[in-house]
Amino acid sequence: MTSTTTGRPRRSRLNRLIGELWFQVVLAAVLGIAVGLAAPGLGEELTPLNDWFIALVKMIVVPVVFCVVTTGIASMDNLRKAGRIGVKAIGYFLVLSLVSMLIGLVVANVFHPGTGLDIDPSKLNADDVPDAAHEHATFTGFVSSLIPSSLLGAITGDAILAALMVSIVFGVALNMAGEDAAPLTRGIRALSDVVFRIVGWVMRLAPLGTFGALATVVATYGAESLKQLSYLIILFTATCVLYVLVVLGAIMRACHLSLFALMRFLKAELLVALSTCSSEAVLPQLVSKLETLGIGRPVVGIVIPSGFSFNLDGSAVYLTMASMFLAQAVGIDLSWQQQLVMVGVMMLTSKGTAGIAGGAFIVLASTVTAVGHIPLAALSLIVGIDRILNEGRVFINVLGNAVATIVIGKWENDFDTDRARSVLHPGKTLPPPAAVDTTKVGAGS
Repeated sequence: MTSTTTGRPRRSRLNRLIGELWFQVVLAAVLGIAVGLAAPGLGEELTPLNDWFIALVKMIVVPVVFCVVTTGIASMDNLRKAGRIGVKAIGYFLVLSLVSMLIGLVVANVFHPGTGLDIDPSKLNADDVPDAAHEHATFTGFVSSLIPSSLLGAITGDAILAALMVSIVFGVALNMAGEDAAPLTRGIRALSDVVFRIVGWVMRLAPLGTFGALATVVATYGAESLKQLSYLIILFTATCVLYVLVVLGAIMRACHLSLFALMRFLKAELLVALSTCSSEAVLPQLVSKLETLGIGRPVVGIVIPSGFSFNLDGSAVYLTMASMFLAQAVGIDLSWQQQLVMVGVMMLTSKGTAGIAGGAFIVLASTVTAVGHIPLAALSLIVGIDRILNEGRVFINVLGNAVATIVIGKWENDFDTDRARSVLHPGKTLPPPAAVDTTKVGAGS
């Protein structure tokens, strides 16, 4: 009788574990790697699984952005808050982007990942560079991408920046219309509930996308083809880990929250992003999770969509490291002045390619062309491993934007710290720092 009683909780725990999305993603990742190693031919044929999953997510991303941003701004008591949130977010994004690029620059100068390859630029094949690399970013092109061909076209299309702009304008108009627009606001809020229900259905397919993505990557690249560039891969991965622990960890400590607790809370989203190499694959679910964490909808609605376009810290680290690797590989010694000019160009071009698939590679090509010291054909050296380097970029991009939303939420006093602590540390009673400080002040006075 005792063994039967003790056996039931174990089965129920196992059933609960199997039902968790993050566990299904991990299991699918292991199976995908196994298939890619054991049957490379089959692994390469599984590419459509990931493509279909990403397409389904992209189908729902813009409606999520529209519903969240519009209802968030429409419900504001003061429209100035939307402007404040936007200005603070852009300021935060610029600072973190610069810090990320400088970190990548320092690491590349200290460890010299490309030194020793001694590649003759004249023997490089420029045909190996994707056509997308020739699509250089311009300021006018960036502004043009913000303006949709029609109001409804932005809502039904797949351009996040255009959808964000239209959503802000629509939300402001609803707010200013007041009671006359109240029925429409309630309708969009009801639509939001429906959209997030669809998001939940789509995310249940994440294990299939993960399985197909990793099976394809392992089958395509394998272990042998990565030997020559393994040092760059290892160095970039180590830099990403240190960036998460040191930079993002310090920011979370300043917010009196645990980075590891946040990563546990977002484990399913981080695993999906890591395996599919797509930030958009988790944007809808991330919005929902951060609202659950206690961050106000206006903050989440503005920071997350704009962050996935402007706050790409992982891509920033990659850009400077990859540029220095290419220069070192072909024997070009860039002075510190040239390196700083390169960082300045990247700060501009990285915003101009916001929302473009493979944007980091396009920015790298634009920078190489603008600086003029590295031949464009040198990009062929890292084309083969760009998909692998994208793993670290996407992971930091997703986690970094979650941290950014927390920072802006606290900055705007639109963040429920007690709720966040109870969500991040379930079952623990942790008094918020504010309560302790208040007691000390009271005793002293």
